[in-house]
Parts: sequence; structure tokens; C-alpha cells
Amino acid sequence: MVFSSLVFLFLFLPLVLIGNCILPTRVRNAFLLLASLFFYGWGEGVYVLLMLVSIGINYGLGLWLDSADTNRKKAIVAFGVSINLAPLFFFKYFSFVYSSLSDFPPFLLLPTAQSTPEIHLPIGISFFTFQAISYLVDVYRHTSRPQTGVVNLGLYIALFPQLIAGPIVRYGHIAEQLYKRTINTILFAQGIERFTIGLSKKVLLANPLGAMADTVFNLPDATLSTPVAWLGITSYTLQIYFDFSGYSDMAIGLGRMLGFTFPENFNLPYRARSLREFWTRWHISLSTWFRDYLYIPLGGNRTGCFKTARNLCTVFLLCGLWHGASWNFVVWGMAHGTFLSVERSGFGRWLKTTSKPVQHGYVLAVVMICWVFFRTEDLGSAGTYLAALAGQANGQGVPAKVLLLLTPHFVFISFTSIFFSLFSPNDVGFILKKTPVFRPPKLLCSSTRFTVTVVLLAAATTNLATGAYNPFIYFRF
Repeated sequence: MVFSSLVFLFLFLPLVLIGNCILPTRVRNAFLLLASLFFYGWGEGVYVLLMLVSIGINYGLGLWLDSADTNRKKAIVAFGVSINLAPLFFFKYFSFVYSSLSDFPPFLLLPTAQSTPEIHLPIGISFFTFQAISYLVDVYRHTSRPQTGVVNLGLYIALFPQLIAGPIVRYGHIAEQLYKRTINTILFAQGIERFTIGLSKKVLLANPLGAMADTVFNLPDATLSTPVAWLGITSYTLQIYFDFSGYSDMAIGLGRMLGFTFPENFNLPYRARSLREFWTRWHISLSTWFRDYLYIPLGGNRTGCFKTARNLCTVFLLCGLWHGASWNFVVWGMAHGTFLSVERSGFGRWLKTTSKPVQHGYVLAVVMICWVFFRTEDLGSAGTYLAALAGQANGQGVPAKVLLLLTPHFVFISFTSIFFSLFSPNDVGFILKKTPVFRPPKLLCSSTRFTVTVVLLAAATTNLATGAYNPFIYFRF
């Protein structure tokens, strides 16, 4: 079950919201845990047992860490991290490692990769695994107290709003909210508005852009021209932002409706003027997770230029692998790590002396080229696509499949997406308030926001009801 589905919007969500409001406070966590497990089991079936095992193991490990002697805590947390990573490695990386090893001479006697069964990847396993690890590490560091109620810990790991697409919520962020949280009309209304914005990003912007991106990236090499290649990567660059930030908005909105406050996950990353700034704006919960639990423990930037570069490349190599098990993700991660290292070595200081268009152009160029590796299936396809972007395309003109999608509606969607990838609705409101000619009263502002929310919600649900293109791109994560 995904947020952008009619079953979720008109059946599951209303029942959960009603139950959360009318049930006594003492049973709300148990109700939400059961609802979250049902939500996950709807699409993953028997793999909900994997989550239950994770909840039970991490509950026991947290109590063990709290009661253990100081000299044993490090071994216990290392064991706990390994236990959490074991299922992730098996489901996500076993086939990749096996197929990679089978290509090397010492392992040629292994059966071919094609003879190994394909392993199903449970949706959201990367997200709830990282949340469980952060819980254990925080208990080990004494920044959080261990959870004494298995239901509460289960709700933290399995809570459905952020289960399948983030943000990655630290235990310390919502530990108190598991015991006491506020549900009122103001927060509920804010939650509806935020959810509607996210749903609109996903359905009205990301989906049409995704249809164009998929069409272009699926073209045969012989028909791919340079202008079409740039159209495809531009569409994908916008699609992945509005899809991912849209899901984060929906999660944050759902959290507010249920009484939880989740951290922000995106802050207009395409406005960044360096790769370093980009990663403070893109998937903030993941980048800060790697910073606090890997980069800083490795030494961060306190160990000299060479070791800082090593730490950055290590972190982004693992960040790439977190996103997917393929060499494309390895290259994507290493490319970002390399550029961040170059910025640290002095290029970043020079970049600050240049004009803003140069800074933005540099960031967008690096990010878009790296997205090619993120979107394509293998290194060969990535190389062919990059050659097309560089003018070495095999095709000419615009294929008919692409022309069919190049409608006035798509052009409008594209320009709207570009605008809102650089400016937030709050930016627009701020500009209007500062304009002397246009200073609307608060009542008009409130009624306008309400009207826009209703119109967007109606447009998004109507789009879903017509069976329009609605991919779920997080199955790889």
C-alpha cells in the first residue's frame, strides 16, 4: 500500500485517523502499531514477520545494553548492528555480491549469476534498519534511554507514515512523543495541508515527469538524440525531487495528523551553490544519519585532507550502496564523495568567489550527470546515455513516443516544476507580503490556502481515479 493510492486515501487513512482520535490514550500506540503492521503486510505479506523479528531483537538488545557492564557495551552494540545489517545484506546485496564474485577468476567455479534465484527486496527495509541501528547506538551513547515497552519500540520502527520512504526518524526525536503527544485541530489542519502538498507533488508533477523520463530512458540507443537525452535527464532530475520530497511531505503531514512531529527532509536542494550545501538540503535525514553514525566516528574532517577525503568517499560509497545494489550506485556515491573531497581541498573556496549562476550551474551539472548512473540499469547504459548528452548520440530528431508526451500540459508541468524546485510556497507568500501594492488581509490568505488545498486534493485524487501513470520508485531502496 502506498500513500498515492485510492485504498490508502479513502479507506485505510480515514479509519486510522478516526481510531487514533476516539480511542483512549493508553491504547493508541498499540492501535497504531497494528495499523502500521497491516499497512506493511498489505504489500509485503509474510515479510511483516521480518519486521516483527526486528522489533523483538532490538527491544531485547536495548535492555541488554542498558544493564550490561561498561566494558561489554561495545561488543553488544557491534553485535546488534551486525544483526540488523544481516537481513539487509541478504535481501538487498547477496545477489549483487554473488554475481560480482562470479565474474572473477578465483570464483569461476561458482554457478552463474543467472542460475541463482532472485531474492525479493522487502520495501522500506533500508529505512527501518537504519532507524533500528540509530536506536541501539543512541542507547549505547547514553543519548537516549532504552525503551521499556515493546509496543512503543515497535511503533517507532514500524510507524507507517515514514516506513517506506522516510524520513529516517531518530529515536531521540520522537521518544517523548511515544508517551505524550498533542492532537488538536490546528496541527491536524496543518497535517492535511502538508499531506496535500506532498500528494500533489507526487501525482500532479512527479508522475507526468516520470512518464517522460521513463519513455526517454527506455528508447533504443539508435533512436536517442542529444536534445531528447537532455529532455530525459531534466525530467528525471525534477521527477526524483518531487517524488521523494512529496513522499516526505506526506509523511510529515500524516505524522502531524497523528500527533507526531517528524524532521524536515528536503530544503530546495537545487538552489544549492555547492555539493556540500546540496547535501545539507537533499534527503537531510539520511545525510545527517551518515554524518553522525559514520563520518564523525571515522574522524570527520579533523584528520587532515587525505583522511577527510577518505572518510567522505567511504561514506558516499556506502550511501550509494544504501540506495541500491549495483555498480551504478557505487559510481554515483563515489562521484559525489569525490566532488565533495575536491571542494574540501580548496575548490570550494574558489567556487565562493565566482558568480551565483556559475555556482548553481556547477551543482546542477554534477547532480544531473550523477543522476544518469542513478537512473540507468548498468554502467554500459550509463555510458551510452552520457555520450548522448555530450553530443555523441546515435539518433536524430524526436521519436514519436516522445512527441506524444510533449503536450502543452507537459510543458506547463515542466515550468511549474522548475519554479517550485527553486521556490517554496512560503517564498511566494513572503514576496507578496513584502509587496506594498498587494498586502491581503489574513482572512483572505487563510481562505485562499484552504481553497488551494481543496483544489489540489481534488485534482490529485481525480488523477488517481483515472488510473494515470503512478510509479513507486522506492522499491530499490
